[in-house]
Amino acid sequence: MSNSKDEVERIDWLEAELADTIDEDYELELSEPTLSEKIREIYRKAHPPALPRMDYFRALLALQAELIKLQDWVVYHKQKVVVIFEGRDAAGKGGVIKRITQRLNPRIVRTVALPAPSDREKTQWYFQRYVPHLPAGGEIVLFDRSWYNRCGVERVMGFATEEEVEQFFDDVPEFERMLVRSGVRLVKYWFSITDEEQQLRFLTRIHDPLKQWKLSPMDLQSRVRWEAYTKAKEETFARTNIREAPWHIVEANDKKRARLNCIDHLLKQIPYEDVPHEDITLPERIFNPNYERKVLPPELYVPANTDISNTNARRHPARRHRAECVRQVSGAIWATMQTSQKAYRTRRPIRYTKAQNIPVDRGRLQGVGGTRQAAGDRSRRHGRCRSFPVARCWASSRS
Repeated sequence: MSNSKDEVERIDWLEAELADTIDEDYELELSEPTLSEKIREIYRKAHPPALPRMDYFRALLALQAELIKLQDWVVYHKQKVVVIFEGRDAAGKGGVIKRITQRLNPRIVRTVALPAPSDREKTQWYFQRYVPHLPAGGEIVLFDRSWYNRCGVERVMGFATEEEVEQFFDDVPEFERMLVRSGVRLVKYWFSITDEEQQLRFLTRIHDPLKQWKLSPMDLQSRVRWEAYTKAKEETFARTNIREAPWHIVEANDKKRARLNCIDHLLKQIPYEDVPHEDITLPERIFNPNYERKVLPPELYVPANTDISNTNARRHPARRHRAECVRQVSGAIWATMQTSQKAYRTRRPIRYTKAQNIPVDRGRLQGVGGTRQAAGDRSRRHGRCRSFPVARCWASSRS
């Protein structure tokens, strides 16, 4: 009887939490680009059936509750955790980081997204600009891109010489082993999306006024150099997938499933558990009968806007403007997507050579490099994520 009562109390708590936080989650979800019906049709063909919104929110809140337990465990045991998020541009790294940090203490869980190196930093030891951001005991650091810029964007865009890239490949395995030996728990994620999915996301960013700030010249160049980035990625996996810090590939064509799968997998990488907490009691307020509160001048207060109709009137023009932008560009996006699909059907397939299927030594995990067929087999075997089995309710219904 007590077990069923506890279960009811947990359900009641979850319902209350849902009701209290649904507005914030809706705000994040509503920031996703608005698509015309024709674009939605293309999107539906390329994606599995969408998760029901409430099912997604329930699963996300349950995982975020576990993240709070992980945070408490890290603080209690003075653990040091580093999580690296790498992958294609527009693959959803920022969205996952946002959901991880949404309900955590920003003084404990920090996000590091460094800008391009300055002239001074270019003369330093390459890893030097990243070392000051590594965690102390009781901290978690999330790197939104990391030192792997050297073998990714810097290599493809010509900002680093081949000698510098080769030196990086020689140094990074030992650098990461040093971090692990010093007590850092290092987890590395690569977010993978298809060529067509990236193009669709870039097009919606270009024509969405609320997301145009996300585009940079480097993002646009990544479309031109797609295959160069693919080759750089394959060599990175082959040469940096060490036993102490293996790569984990997240299939991210479906944003919601990618977020749930990544957070669930992260929780499984760290053996956290409940930690003791002191009982919290609210102290009594001290009352001083001789104190009289002074009246502050009204100009110090922010005016309270009680006229909801005026508030909505201010919002509606922005909504109408955004909808009008979507209507104006939907035809252009549709034509571009149709042209691109014809190009995808007629272009030559990528051929994998034996040199790209690089064997790894015993200190590295097997099976990260390899042929496209092998990667497809792993994807089918593990749902939609190649590195670990996913929960049935979050995995794609397609084979």
